[in-house]
Amino acid sequence: MESKKILIKNGTLITMDPKLGELMSGDLLIVDGRIVDVAHSIPPVDGAETIDASNFLVLPGLVDTHRHTWQSLFRNIASDWSLSHYFTGLHGTISELYTAQDTYAGNLLGTLEALNSGITTMLDWCHNLNSPEHTDAAVDAHFKAGARVVFGHGGGHQHYQVVSHEDHPVEDVRRLRKGRLSSDDGLVTLCLAARGNQFATMDVTVRDWQLAEELDLRISCHFGDGEWGRNRPIAALAEKGMLHNRLTCVHCNSLADDELQMMADAGCTASVAPDIELQMGHGWPATGRLIKAGIKPSLSIDVCSSNGGHLFGTMRAALGTQRGFDNEAARNEGKACVDEMETTCRDVLEFATIRGAEACGLGSKVGSLTPGKLADVILVRTDTFEMIPMNNPIAQFVYNGHPGLVDSVIVNGKFVKRDGKLVGVSFDEIRELAYRSRDGIVSRAKGKNGLKLGGSWLPKPYHAA
Repeated sequence: MESKKILIKNGTLITMDPKLGELMSGDLLIVDGRIVDVAHSIPPVDGAETIDASNFLVLPGLVDTHRHTWQSLFRNIASDWSLSHYFTGLHGTISELYTAQDTYAGNLLGTLEALNSGITTMLDWCHNLNSPEHTDAAVDAHFKAGARVVFGHGGGHQHYQVVSHEDHPVEDVRRLRKGRLSSDDGLVTLCLAARGNQFATMDVTVRDWQLAEELDLRISCHFGDGEWGRNRPIAALAEKGMLHNRLTCVHCNSLADDELQMMADAGCTASVAPDIELQMGHGWPATGRLIKAGIKPSLSIDVCSSNGGHLFGTMRAALGTQRGFDNEAARNEGKACVDEMETTCRDVLEFATIRGAEACGLGSKVGSLTPGKLADVILVRTDTFEMIPMNNPIAQFVYNGHPGLVDSVIVNGKFVKRDGKLVGVSFDEIRELAYRSRDGIVSRAKGKNGLKLGGSWLPKPYHAA
């Protein structure tokens, strides 16, 4: 087979590799899907496609560690909802109405949206798997889109009538693990998106952890989102020896400080979604408290039925909120403000890249422009009014970036977006698919719980048993 080589020349390289740092003008060589060299200058390479990146930032692809991708069909319907409205609206109304084809449509739309914004790796926290057919359709969409996806099997709507005594659909997970997602080296891999002891009983949670151990799967689980998190769920798991380094704790807002330390001591990773957490009432984002405990968090979109599906807004929400906390702490010490920024633009970009890769179990494979890693790379335009003159590349990416600046996206050494357009994707076909599924769900709902489009629907708050 002929070797595929791509030589990117003269770009502003933000490698996120502490040994390589930033190169204001540098080159990157990709061979057969891997990064093989990063240098100030790489000589011409026989057979390589050469790309002049003089007007581009070159970065590792971004990593989203927790997204309920199926909800993209109902984007922004929940933008004025609290968490209790969300449980009624999404889990108590919409989720059960999805056909397998609707799950395919939502996952395809949401994954393409992520790729378009420079997210090359995504953990799809899929809790809309109402049957094995829904599961297959969800996975089909990820293979079709071409992103690197960790597919988090999260059960279906029937598992989110909390607090639930219903077991996870274990045979469906086993089927995937023995079949199409048996390898941890594929573009789409598997993890267990468990409800945990906030949303299910401890007996169910123990069985979920046993399933993950049986199938050698990482676990992603919600903790500390709102009042549910005040019952010390992490401490309860710690007492049973159930914290470990293959567990990602999502949100963490209302967890106690000692519970965050328990997570750190066990090697857990964390995922925060600051804009959703602030909106829906989860509690103040735990970013700074996690860092203090020894965990640098990753970032997540969470419910794309509420916010935009790109990490630029998430990075800015994380940064702005934590800087507010830091400055308030300084004022409480009698200072006017912090002496220097305790949370930097580099920090949040690290959360969105290498820390995200680690939370997905992919830290040795992606997350930085390190020779030997898989070639997940994005090129971001700098020849625009938002980006000139280039004075501080990382800060300008974090504060000024948006999906429209993402010119090209490479996953596994293959272009999936180029010259500002997704490769091999018909926007008209995706739009038709999305509207057909969305309209079908609304029609089948017949006004259940007051469902309507346009922005005025406010479901009644959900009250857990």
